[in-house]
Amino acid sequence: MYDLDRPQTCSIGRTMEILGERWTFLILRESFYGVRRFSEIQRNLGIARNILSTRLQTLVAAGILERVRYQEEPERFEYRLSQAGKDLYPAIVTIMRWGDRHLSDEQGPPVVLRHNPCGHEADPMLVCSHCHAELDPHQVTPERAVV
Repeated sequence: MYDLDRPQTCSIGRTMEILGERWTFLILRESFYGVRRFSEIQRNLGIARNILSTRLQTLVAAGILERVRYQEEPERFEYRLSQAGKDLYPAIVTIMRWGDRHLSDEQGPPVVLRHNPCGHEADPMLVCSHCHAELDPHQVTPERAVV
């Protein structure tokens, strides 16, 4: 156990206030696949319109998606990943990778990632930004941030 007082506010807790719901992650998945329009997201997910509308409003308010008009008459909008949204890519891939390892059936993962520059199947990993070694939770110590 680490002897670290837990701060009142926590980055994980704040993030999960926005993302901690199944539909939100599926909407983000669609966004990373390039789906931008309400009707396409709704069709692909089979989600109720009111739930989708609420989740999209939350993601826009949080600055994860941007609502951009693509047609004036009638007025229509699409939802694009902001930089904050794009920064979620490693988290989405890590969750997908975990599901592939622990929840796949005998057929294996339903989707694989191909790294376009080299053409190989990607097996993303979390590494130290300094030495580039894969991060192991037993070799990382949480410390209170210096303000």
